[in-house]
Amino acid sequence: MPAGDLEKIVNLLLSLCSRLLRIDRSLLALEREELTHEGESLLHKRSLVISQTNDAWELKENLDRRQRVVHAILSSYLTEPQLQDYRHYVSTKPSLLIRQRHLDNLIGQGEEQLTRLLEVLPQEYKIQTNS
Repeated sequence: MPAGDLEKIVNLLLSLCSRLLRIDRSLLALEREELTHEGESLLHKRSLVISQTNDAWELKENLDRRQRVVHAILSSYLTEPQLQDYRHYVSTKPSLLIRQRHLDNLIGQGEEQLTRLLEVLPQEYKIQTNS
């Protein structure tokens, strides 16, 4: 099983879950009057993202089946310690990708906050921080 496929599917699932969360937050933030027009659009987007998420989970299940086939093949070629290393790699990779995505998001938020802060700082502070 190519690690790239696993990475793509995990990133796809993370992206879809993030989109779904943003849509749900937007729906919760709407006032009753806005719920009719804007809410319908958000509900439509939500159903599309849910459908895409279900498709992504099917891809993940297919990938898991392929991984089991690869594992069976590798078990006849690798020693037990090598096979354990392979299993550890495959089981750890998704959690590392999730952590990486979380850290990337935190870095992005920090950079965005820094940009906003620099925009509102008086000019004399900007000169001091740049030198």
